[in-house]
Amino acid sequence: MRRSLLTLAVLTFSVVTACSSGPVDAEADLPGTDVIDVSGALDAAALDFMVTAIEDAAAHGQELVLLQVNSPAALDGDGLNELIAVLANPPLPVAVWLGPAPAVAYGGVADLVLRAPVSAAAPNTTIGRLQPLIAGSGPIGDESEVLAQDTDLDLQPTLRQYLQDLDGRVLSTESGDVTLSTLRDFEQDGVSGVTLRTVTLRKPPLTTRFFRLAVTPEAAFFFLVVGLTLVTFEFFALGPGVAAGVAALSLWLGGWGIVNLPVRWWAVAIAVSGWALLTAAYQRGGVFVLTVLGAVLLQVGGAFYVDGSRQIDTRWWLILLSVLAALFFFLLAMPTVQRSRLSTQTIGRDDLIGRPGVATSDFGPEGTVEVGGARWNATAHREAGLVKGSPIVVTGVDGLFLEVDPAPTGNAKAQE
Repeated sequence: MRRSLLTLAVLTFSVVTACSSGPVDAEADLPGTDVIDVSGALDAAALDFMVTAIEDAAAHGQELVLLQVNSPAALDGDGLNELIAVLANPPLPVAVWLGPAPAVAYGGVADLVLRAPVSAAAPNTTIGRLQPLIAGSGPIGDESEVLAQDTDLDLQPTLRQYLQDLDGRVLSTESGDVTLSTLRDFEQDGVSGVTLRTVTLRKPPLTTRFFRLAVTPEAAFFFLVVGLTLVTFEFFALGPGVAAGVAALSLWLGGWGIVNLPVRWWAVAIAVSGWALLTAAYQRGGVFVLTVLGAVLLQVGGAFYVDGSRQIDTRWWLILLSVLAALFFFLLAMPTVQRSRLSTQTIGRDDLIGRPGVATSDFGPEGTVEVGGARWNATAHREAGLVKGSPIVVTGVDGLFLEVDPAPTGNAKAQE
């Protein structure tokens, strides 16, 4: 009878996009459904949010929690085990939907879907690659990809249809069996029918979503490269400014990716070595061999950055985009900025010659100096013996480098 009524009724679907503090249907005073939407690789923050959201829904007296899953890998074993334990004995009915299509569930995420008390999948979704449960934590199993429709999962094209189908189902909770009631009768303008109870869409907080930007191999590598490149850019070309803040934020995001992803540390070391070679090539005026070798090391380090266990493997062509961006900064952006500084009227080539300064690094025979409050690349004779803190005087300009000598004792201009 209920099925017949559903096919003839007028159905509406209300989704509240904000996290409501009182998620109850205002018109009928009926508990509704919380849809917990977390996509992408499930790191510790995402798994913790899912557990907390289930507990919050129970505290607010909701009828049902539906986990909407679309994730290639689980990254935190403790968080996954805690979520699975909650699903085994939940405080309120919990269902899982793998969707919207085309969605994937690999490793521990696939195990989570299969363990759920009740679960379904959208057509054309993929579930499989069951080993390892936590990406990068062990050998890859023999399981191949398995289409969701070849498993015991119900096929539910949309979330609305799945919620309709759950009406009348009996699910177990820690306080006993509960018969779900996801629908309610309504009457408006002389028209009566059935509609879903209030549905509240819940996503992780903005801070969590922001840091989760780095929970993919390509993004984590990109933020690391951008951060390191801007450190060099700041040191040689700009001085303290906006680039320093962007570099710090990028390195923070890159570090978040390193902490949460199953990175290969030797690949990280190769990538950092590539950045160091690009920096050395720029410092020496653009040595071709060092530049090429640095770019190659960056690409190799990025391509093997993460041990993805066939679940979140790195796409090399996206890594190449990060390498090209780094080359743009080293070969075009930084030289352009430094040339513009050397050509200004206030600090031009003629004005620099004879000006005093101080060495900010040991020379061998190249180093850096501070002249007029700005930092410059410089060269000196090996016999000059310049070390950090030595007073210097500019004797010439050679391309992007200042030529300096030790400041003569008693030199009036050097003492200014």
